[in-house]
Amino acid sequence: MNDRFDAAGISKPAIAVYGAAGHTGRFVIRELLRRGFVAIAIGRDAEKLAAAEFPAGVRHEVATLGDSAALAGALGRASALINCAGPFLDTAEFLVPAALQARIPYLDVTAEQPSARATFERYSAAAEEAGVAVIPAMGFYGGLGDLLTTAAMGDWTNADEARVAIALDSWHPTEGTRVTGLRNTARRVTIAEGRLQHLPDPAQNSVWPFAAPFGAQEMVELPFTEAILIGSHLQLTELHSYLNTAPLRDLRDVTTPAPVATDASGRSAQRFLVEVEIRRGDDVRRAAARGQDIYAVTAPLVVEAVERILNSEKQRGGVFAPGAVFDARDFLAALGPDLAL
Repeated sequence: MNDRFDAAGISKPAIAVYGAAGHTGRFVIRELLRRGFVAIAIGRDAEKLAAAEFPAGVRHEVATLGDSAALAGALGRASALINCAGPFLDTAEFLVPAALQARIPYLDVTAEQPSARATFERYSAAAEEAGVAVIPAMGFYGGLGDLLTTAAMGDWTNADEARVAIALDSWHPTEGTRVTGLRNTARRVTIAEGRLQHLPDPAQNSVWPFAAPFGAQEMVELPFTEAILIGSHLQLTELHSYLNTAPLRDLRDVTTPAPVATDASGRSAQRFLVEVEIRRGDDVRRAAARGQDIYAVTAPLVVEAVERILNSEKQRGGVFAPGAVFDARDFLAALGPDLAL
């Protein structure tokens, strides 16, 4: 058995991470080990896996996407698969079926709307039949916005409008972010008239009055995968998602360097604030979360989801948004101190 025992004597299963040598993958491996899981680092390049210098006990597995036998072997002793390898448009179509074949939960951290949407459309029936939970976009972009929106909805069964506003004080993109940006060129969608529709072009600009230290920020409507997740389980007439324009200038500048670690955990100095407003008639509900480093905070988000799935007495099969399977308020509260609500 590839198990480890925690301080209470409870065995912790092995979790496979595809794309483990990447920037976000290394955060996920570290978070798994911090929680006492056994980690299996999977990648396409043995040299990159070795260069990541994972702690002793982390098993390395080399498996290309097209090698189904190698993937099956790498997942043979895993209890779940976390996909951190973008562009997810190119990886999810191989890794979701591999997880279903292995009968283990699949989660990824995609910000790419077409990838998340394709996962819902292609694999919902197969995942339900297999009794396997599949959760795409369980990261900063996507999962966090869905959980905050679900928490703000509370006992409402429907709402007229949701607005998700993200403020970053900077954005030093990883190599993976830049590659994904070149690959992910599809026109974005949001919720209008109660269904997913293309975002108007040009996108709407506005000003959002964030709490300190951000204050008023110039924003552009820019939905990420939270639109796909929210649209899969919440009844909204309209959804508007915004990002402040300052980090977009960083992202579009080819000279902006990659993130640099500023603390022992490897986090960069980047700060973020996400604020959500839900309106039904004249009533408004709100939720917010702040923290440090959008790549780093993805790790506790996705690992918390894995832990809750594996600890569930009755696992549901299908493709789900996190807000559809977890208690959103309890989930977010469990992420302190990584996330301040």
